[in-house]
Amino acid sequence: MAPFDPNAAAAPDSGIFGLSCPEQDAAIVLMPVPFAATVSYGGGAERGPEAILAGSRQVDLFDVQFGRIYERGIHLLAADPAILPSHARARAQAAALIERGGATPADAAAVAAIDAAGAHVNDLVHATTRRLLAAGRIPGILGGDHSVPFGAIRACAERHPGLGILHVDAHADLRVAYEGFRWSHASIMDNVLREVPGVARLVQVGIRDLCEQEHDAVQRSAGRVVTHYDLEWQRRRFEGATFDALCREAIDALPRDVYVSFDIDGLDPALCPHTGTPVPGGMSFAEVAHLLRTLVERGRRVVGFDLVEVAPGADEWDANVGARVLYKLCGAALHSAT
Repeated sequence: MAPFDPNAAAAPDSGIFGLSCPEQDAAIVLMPVPFAATVSYGGGAERGPEAILAGSRQVDLFDVQFGRIYERGIHLLAADPAILPSHARARAQAAALIERGGATPADAAAVAAIDAAGAHVNDLVHATTRRLLAAGRIPGILGGDHSVPFGAIRACAERHPGLGILHVDAHADLRVAYEGFRWSHASIMDNVLREVPGVARLVQVGIRDLCEQEHDAVQRSAGRVVTHYDLEWQRRRFEGATFDALCREAIDALPRDVYVSFDIDGLDPALCPHTGTPVPGGMSFAEVAHLLRTLVERGRRVVGFDLVEVAPGADEWDANVGARVLYKLCGAALHSAT
């Protein structure tokens, strides 16, 4: 990475976090995936990667928790030019079905096209993640909706069998083909559990919105899924448990190698007001920072991560918060690898 002043303002046309780090010098390589075909309430997550890039240039590079994160190098790839047109086509088809309450058997052709678009994104993300892992990089996926990291999780689990997932989200994402779409944003963890045997355990934090089918799936998982409900954590805190103890309990259920899947709606919606499906409750930024610090301190190694469902509004707030969560994810990943 070329010398630069980390205390100076970032140039308007600079790379992620104002850095100008080529891929070959970066410890972390980020892949933008502007795809959000099946979002079922609010839209705009396909604009998340671009908005996060802009917001990242306002992030101060010295981090009180993790220090000089930037020194190891962070590079943002260019988005595959096929993804946005594919999103536009699939989104138009999916939106028409979602407005009618979801797909029916008569919509088989449209559903097949939407599912094919999702599968193509999976293949692109899987191939890029495999390449990055083989080169010794830590891959990070920037969505897009929560369907997009499937290929990255699959690639990480292939390279690190017995992988654990730390899943921060308001939703369990264990619905089966939600609204008729196999690669729905609400089905990412159901797809992972079905299709990626290398994932040994899924630990979910912040969950506060789920259907009975998802609750039953957790109960039937024989411990493969450990779900920490937001209201239960708050109850325990009201009764005297510390947040630190709750974080340690969650992290200690994970194996050594961990993939972090971070849906921005796991936060208090005041921090992400334009995300597609905001839910009351959720974590503060300081609590997320402590959870990630605990992940490092408890000896887990972050082998990959994603940040999804950041949907920018008319102001910079969602992108501002998203960029700062991303920098914390980068810091945790780099410190866990040392």
